[in-house]
Amino acid sequence: MKSFALIALLITTISFSQKQKPNERIDSIGYYSDLRKSAIKANKYKDALLYTQKSIHFSKDNNNTAALANETYQLGKLYYEVKKYDDAIKSFNNSLSYFKTLSPSNTYALTYYYLGRCYMHKRSFNNAEISFTKAQQLFDFLKIPDSAEVLSVQKGIIYKSKNKFELASATFGEIIVKPDNPLILDSKAEALYQIGTIEMAQNRNILALNYFKKALELNSKDTNLEQKSTILMALSTVYENMLDKNSAYTYLKQHTNLEESIAISDNEKLGVDDYESFKESERLKELEQITEKNKQQEKASKFSKLISILAIALISILSLLSLSLYKNNIIRTQSNKLLEEKNKELIIAKEKVEKASNARSEFLSTVSHELRTPLNAINGITHLLLEEKPKKSQLHYLESLKFSGNYLTKFINDILEINKIDFNKIQIDNINFNLKQLLVNMQSSLKELAVENQNEFSFTIDPDIPNYLIGDTTKLSQILLNLINNALKFTKNGAVMVTVQLQSLVGEKAQIYFEVKDNGIGIPEDKLEAVFDSFSQGSIDINRKYGGTGLGLTIVKKLVTLLGGEISLKSQVKEGSTFSFEIPFKIGKKPKENSSKTSEIDTNTFINKKILVVEDNKINQMITKKMLANKGIECELIDNGEESIKKCENYKFDLILMDVHLPGINGTIATQHIRKFDTITPIIALTAISLNENREMLLSFGMNDVITKPFVPEDFYGVISKYI
Repeated sequence: MKSFALIALLITTISFSQKQKPNERIDSIGYYSDLRKSAIKANKYKDALLYTQKSIHFSKDNNNTAALANETYQLGKLYYEVKKYDDAIKSFNNSLSYFKTLSPSNTYALTYYYLGRCYMHKRSFNNAEISFTKAQQLFDFLKIPDSAEVLSVQKGIIYKSKNKFELASATFGEIIVKPDNPLILDSKAEALYQIGTIEMAQNRNILALNYFKKALELNSKDTNLEQKSTILMALSTVYENMLDKNSAYTYLKQHTNLEESIAISDNEKLGVDDYESFKESERLKELEQITEKNKQQEKASKFSKLISILAIALISILSLLSLSLYKNNIIRTQSNKLLEEKNKELIIAKEKVEKASNARSEFLSTVSHELRTPLNAINGITHLLLEEKPKKSQLHYLESLKFSGNYLTKFINDILEINKIDFNKIQIDNINFNLKQLLVNMQSSLKELAVENQNEFSFTIDPDIPNYLIGDTTKLSQILLNLINNALKFTKNGAVMVTVQLQSLVGEKAQIYFEVKDNGIGIPEDKLEAVFDSFSQGSIDINRKYGGTGLGLTIVKKLVTLLGGEISLKSQVKEGSTFSFEIPFKIGKKPKENSSKTSEIDTNTFINKKILVVEDNKINQMITKKMLANKGIECELIDNGEESIKKCENYKFDLILMDVHLPGINGTIATQHIRKFDTITPIIALTAISLNENREMLLSFGMNDVITKPFVPEDFYGVISKYI
């Protein structure tokens, strides 16, 4: 027993002494990984590449697939860091071939992610999209937090590259509204920059400028120098578009200096000589492996003759294949030339269609814009005459004139709405709202129309629908009102049923099903698709009998698609029609109760108030002044922007009504000048709003609110009462 104990003690002592040898190198994955990390930290990327190469060979020698997958990924990342994207793509693909034999992991997902980033740099967007999709699937499976924002940015960029600006903007918008978090600052800055480029491409330079500045502000909290350089260049470009040469030059200079700094930093990471040296060493390693394989093949001398015979046979086959490929190449070249010619013809045809579409849009926008000014005069004068207690014999004519004016207003608004949707000029507003209450209010507002045609009118609302949802209530209301109005209009002595159901509830998202069903006149089978076309109502007889513009269902279909749904229609003549669609919503929360309640307009507050009206149209001047005078408001008229600025410098008004389109300086520029010395007086925009204008754009110039021509008197007085 003593001898055994002595031997055990001797073995332990020898083992311990071997572990204590100071300068002994132990080959292992962990050892090379530590050396690589130290080299990267010291900015010695050549050494980092060499240690990674050794780690890969060590993994191969030990048949360690998991380590081989990880180390090949690390090699790809090093190539990515030094911007050798072709080598990086090769390494990441090698890594994926190993990972596919292993269980899903975070590194597996990251390999797809960085492969996608490489393809983005190579502008191979289809391959990038495939890689990001696979990365997202793995992140979702592994439940990795904060991965969605990073991948969403890349998906948004891909949408933008395919000219899907609406999807791109929506994707970037979801990232922007996220609360600031150090982990997603880089993604938020990139999303803001990308939206800015979309706005700049559509000549909305002021909006683009705001996005770029916000992106630069977020970037300053991060260390992404390449992103900062890109944002600086974008700022220089947008200022140049706005003819602000000084600002453009300032940002361009900052961009140039930063680019030089980045270039120096990249050269310090890995010079050309270092890279060539590493590639040569890698090639030599491969040659060593080939030589080793050849030695092993030479040992198998019994099969040498067979190998020679097979080699000759293989060469013969390859020769035949080469000849076949040569002939195929000639045929393919001829086919490619033919395809190129056809592609050129298609491009020319596409450009012609785009020009025609733009011309149509500009024409309709101009016509609808120009019609609003005289239409405002018609509606305004009608309102004034109705207020002056006309004779009974005149009342019928004035009511008919009012109806015609409102009809024309709706028709022009429908034309503008369709053009806005077609040209991505419309925005989606996501607000917290009570869907059930919205439907109840809608039913109450349409009861009169139902009674007029002696129709039964019912709503069936699923009680399981969450009380509060987040979505665009304006567009949802527009869809439902169009469908229900049509159902009530085309049904006599029948029934109109509206059904709203909860289809699915997953996490924070609810899928809601809407159905509007009637037993009215119905639609012929051959007209089911045509009813969604502009100016279509099934037949000329229906148009003459029931009236209408034929634009309602066109708008409905486009809005449903915009909100992420798809509308379907089932109908039979004399049996009725059923329109149905599904729309996704986010689940909202009950808003905090507000003790202050809205009240009716108190016209007593208008008495002796002074309002400046800046309007160049004499008829509109007369109408506006008369409408204000009827409420006891003192009114002063000016017909151009230059004089309005001078007037506001010397006199104080309670409110300013500013027409947007003025001779000389327009209303937006005049507002900017006034805001330099007066930030308190409310300024309300008066505009026959066109395709290229929107509320947000007008408010960005310093205006407080917008009244659209031709304006409804109640809305006109209501907006004024908010600010006076």
